[in-house]
Amino acid sequence: MIIYLDESGDLGWKLDAPYRNGGSSRYLTIAALCVPSEKKHLPERIIKSLYRHNKWPTSKEKKWSDMSTSQRSRFVHETEKLCSTHTDISLIAIVVKKSNVQSHIRKDANKLYNYMIKLALIDFMAQFHHVTLIPDPRSIKVQSGNSLHDYLQTELWFNKNAITSLKTKPVDSHACLGLQFSDMLAGTVQTRFEDNKMEAYQVLGNKIKLTTLFF
Repeated sequence: MIIYLDESGDLGWKLDAPYRNGGSSRYLTIAALCVPSEKKHLPERIIKSLYRHNKWPTSKEKKWSDMSTSQRSRFVHETEKLCSTHTDISLIAIVVKKSNVQSHIRKDANKLYNYMIKLALIDFMAQFHHVTLIPDPRSIKVQSGNSLHDYLQTELWFNKNAITSLKTKPVDSHACLGLQFSDMLAGTVQTRFEDNKMEAYQVLGNKIKLTTLFF
């Protein structure tokens, strides 16, 4: 199993000013595309079709935040069809409501990231003998004392009694269509909470295993 991991929102804590106008996001979403290695070309095909259909230059990565409503709609409808046809492709997300995060936890954002990822993914990972985790190193913070990799591997072996062998391979999202897919997936979830815009999420909602934290 390959797991592509990306985020939407930020881990700033300036909550006394409006978001996008001096303030931080009120929510943080981490989202994962989980796909058998032999099927990784299928979500990649959706991203390629978006670039081709919208005539986006391939020299620059297209982010969810820069996509129009119609472009976002095309992504979620194509993804819904993909997951309906291939039930072994999973979409997993976790959202934290930042205003309820205690002050002592805010001091170490990396530990919050790592805990969110563990909470959302550990039971899923434990089902497989081999998992390759591909985070975007610019957003998912891999190092935090003990690394994310060591943290997850320890949880799998000692708390879940799983034989899962975990490989962690950070890749720049510009060079990885699977991570670009995860960016759009994270954006789909984040938009539902941060902006209370339901349209895109409603298309995909029943395909996403969603965990909420500090709600």
